[in-house]
Amino acid sequence: MEKDQGPILFYGSEFYVFSNFSSFTLDWKGRRWMTSEQAYQAEKFDDEAMKETIGNARSAHEAFKFAEANKEKARNGWNDIKLGVMKAILREKVRQHPYVKKKLLESGDRPLIEDSWRDDFWGWGAGKDGENHLGKLWMEVREEFNRLPSDFEA
Repeated sequence: MEKDQGPILFYGSEFYVFSNFSSFTLDWKGRRWMTSEQAYQAEKFDDEAMKETIGNARSAHEAFKFAEANKEKARNGWNDIKLGVMKAILREKVRQHPYVKKKLLESGDRPLIEDSWRDDFWGWGAGKDGENHLGKLWMEVREEFNRLPSDFEA
């Protein structure tokens, strides 16, 4: 993989696999989630009925909308732990899906950017100057994998 290929934009491209809305199930905390987005959204809440609603949502988008509509009910301290929760979910996505691991390895050392014009926290936002936390977490997981690949074996 050449180092000068530039960043990988994964909101709607060949690397959409890095999106939490991509169609990869995730076994997380005793439940199978349709997407990593649903697992993440469920983690926002302590209320089991809310988690169940998110788990039964027909799509990641529906789960996201439900969680957003109820964000005032998020568990205490959510903003302090959400990046760690997301990183743990991404690690599991790599562990559970050889194709995701393959795409992560194919990304080499290129910067990973969630090319979302809507979200300047997880992505780079409309001005392309956002925080890109999802991209940064993927790059951290990639570095961990390259350093300790046996930790990612199924």
